Amino acid sequence: MEATRVKEGNKPIENRKPKTENSAGYFQRKKIILLVVLLLFILNSCTRREEISKDVLVIGLESNPTNLDPRFGLDLASSHVRQLIFNGLLKKDPESNFVPDLAENWEIPDDRTYIFHLRKGVRFHDGTEFTADDVKYTFDTILDPSVGSPKRDGYKVISRIGVIDRYTVKFILKEVSAPFLSNMVMEILPRHIAKKKGKDFGKHPIGTGPFRFIGWKMDEWVRFEANKDYFEGGPGLSGIIYRIIPDETIRILELEKGNIDLIQNGISSDILPRLEGNPALKIVKKPGTNYSYMGFNMKDPILKDERVRRAFAYAIDREGIIKYILKGLATPSGGLLSPFNRFYESDVKRFNYDPERSKRLLDEAGYMDPDGDGPGVRFEVVYKTSQNEQRKLIAEVIQEHLKKVGIGVKIKSYEWGTFFSDIRRGNFQIYTLTWVGLTDPDIYYYIFNSKSIPPAGANRGRYINPEIDRLTEEGRVTLNIDKRREIYSRIQKIIAADVPYVSLWYATNVAVMKKGVEGFVLYPDEDFASLKDVYIRYNSSNYSGG
Repeated sequence: MEATRVKEGNKPIENRKPKTENSAGYFQRKKIILLVVLLLFILNSCTRREEISKDVLVIGLESNPTNLDPRFGLDLASSHVRQLIFNGLLKKDPESNFVPDLAENWEIPDDRTYIFHLRKGVRFHDGTEFTADDVKYTFDTILDPSVGSPKRDGYKVISRIGVIDRYTVKFILKEVSAPFLSNMVMEILPRHIAKKKGKDFGKHPIGTGPFRFIGWKMDEWVRFEANKDYFEGGPGLSGIIYRIIPDETIRILELEKGNIDLIQNGISSDILPRLEGNPALKIVKKPGTNYSYMGFNMKDPILKDERVRRAFAYAIDREGIIKYILKGLATPSGGLLSPFNRFYESDVKRFNYDPERSKRLLDEAGYMDPDGDGPGVRFEVVYKTSQNEQRKLIAEVIQEHLKKVGIGVKIKSYEWGTFFSDIRRGNFQIYTLTWVGLTDPDIYYYIFNSKSIPPAGANRGRYINPEIDRLTEEGRVTLNIDKRREIYSRIQKIIAADVPYVSLWYATNVAVMKKGVEGFVLYPDEDFASLKDVYIRYNSSNYSGG
């Protein structure tokens, strides 16, 4: 889920106009900026690597987490923090299979009952033992309307949670739920602390995970120390520091100076050749499932017309953006689920780059071009994005694509918290974002069912389609895999044709790290789960301090 990423961000950006096939001017400007910032860093550098213990890993993040309480945080940065601190009953392996975590195993005596047998001897960071009471408390509070968890809708299928004994918990469901197990990755809270702290729990979270939370300085860092008593064995690191650096130029300079040890994604593709030539660094790439898209506000008087949304889809040159801006580190997408997903449907309507067809659709919708190839526009929309440099560049390129078919675009770029808040509230016309962690096809219910309009879910564009409502509700109560595939095949075809999203691409995940960093594994969904197994192999060149 978007947490699931929502990579993205109140400052207007300058109205630059790079061409898709020739962005040399943009890259030249970036080189100049890099040199200027480098001089500033020589004069005023912060968090020098040599001031930190060599077995503490420093990771560069693009944005602040928004909430460290698992019941509330939805963004990727919050997820990256929480997965060091907490465990769920289940977890995903690198192939996105669900495997035991705090639960040793589970049984399903009937299609509405799930019994989880918990690990014994697991302790929270304060030394208190983890038990079935903590599991029950976590899900009970998510389901409590007064708590206000944005994740509540995903668990409303639960009728009752029973504690059989200290290490056994039973979930009884209201109805059959095909995605139920996928929701058991939810992090478990310590009842005795969370109950006392209430909504302040996220200020100093305590879990069972491989690292303990030490502190968080907004806009600067989040710090952790190793949990040596972790039930799977202590981590290979003594600690981790997440440094929050929204500006990509500064992140890269800090990596090159030796003040950051690892960056996952958040690196413009034009910078990679330079990093690949750095003998102190190594780069790992792997196809991913992160799905980038353009979203529409379906209540907007212009965008509610399917012909207009299709015109947007035909006007965007995805292949050009992938080739010239992303440097091939993505593949075009036709829907949320990637080809790695067993429910993926390839036979959906595709919108290849066709500006002439886009113009005809706009004409049919009644939005005539006032002056042919002149400067006049059919209409203008506001395009919201974050302050990520590559995101802004992509927005500018898309702005040029849409201008060619007579659509005027005003780009507004915001810091992440403001941007995401606007999207969640439906305060937008068009925007681009990336979903991360899409595993179960029930995500279509969460995003496109009419009952999932916020705060109940992520139907932020207010898409209403009775057939999608019926199918997504049927899909979540169908256990037969073949039948379920048929349902989600139909859903994917309808969504692709209706265009509540313009599907853009699936990103290739990229991690850049010092050569001494060992054990880091790229997950398809940008997960940081492997950090518990990371260690640092020392030599004279790995940690020279830059």
